[in-house]
Amino acid sequence: MSLAPRAVLVHRTTEYEELLARHGTHGRAAFFLASRGRSIDEVQVRHRRAREALAEVAAAVPLTWRQARVERSDLDRFLFAPEDVVVVVGQDGLVANVAKYLAGQPVVGIDAEPGRNPGVLVRHRPRNAAALLPAARAQGTGVDELTMVEAVADDTQRLVALNEIYLGVAGHQTARYRLGLDGDGGVAEAQASSGVLVGTGTGATGWLLSLWRERDGALPLPRPTDDRLLWFVREAWPSPVTGTSLVSGDLTAPSCLRLTVESERLIAFGDGMERDAMELTWGQTVRVGVCEERLRLVD
Repeated sequence: MSLAPRAVLVHRTTEYEELLARHGTHGRAAFFLASRGRSIDEVQVRHRRAREALAEVAAAVPLTWRQARVERSDLDRFLFAPEDVVVVVGQDGLVANVAKYLAGQPVVGIDAEPGRNPGVLVRHRPRNAAALLPAARAQGTGVDELTMVEAVADDTQRLVALNEIYLGVAGHQTARYRLGLDGDGGVAEAQASSGVLVGTGTGATGWLLSLWRERDGALPLPRPTDDRLLWFVREAWPSPVTGTSLVSGDLTAPSCLRLTVESERLIAFGDGMERDAMELTWGQTVRVGVCEERLRLVD
């Protein structure tokens, strides 16, 4: 007998909860914020809204389904199953945080604070959850298959992200490496920079967009469902031994950007999750390109 569907509710700790964990009591947290010109009232209101949204979505899960909850910091230790419907209750960035841990499960984005989020990925309201959850399992439900980016190292380490992957030194200091494109005759340029960013059309609303604007928008931005990525080298430094001729471009499958480490240690992380980074050492090569997997976001 097949397992009943499971709704996995993904959320994150609120600012109010973080303040209580740090300061111990409501009064101490209020004093801390007041000393910095802020009121705890607004923080508490936002906390209440987030928890009310989570409770409303939890109550909308069909009675015949199983249910689980996972906080953002525990995503790398949570085991998602094929029959799961993943319900992200929070901000757009939380959808990106969970994307790398999935393998085709449908994702429903619920905006816990309408008006504070762009709503690019959290497209729905808590009141719609009762209709959305069964629909997410039904054939023919509208789903956007969003392109993701992946990095694969020569020691089989693999990293997947929805918005972007950053390669560089922890702390964003000078990284040294050789950069090239697969299929380009093995030609590579030695570079010193503050890192390399490779992003998707979904990421073109965030970090990637800021770099694109700095480069005067010479390359057309990809759409979230396009099998195309943009990459930029951040602050490449010219010297007698390092160049700046390869500082931006686009990638379409199966093309890959190839980076060989010439620093003692580089890292690669995706979607701002630096604590879940890939470690790279001198001489290692990592290839970055379009991921075959897609994030299935319920429209």
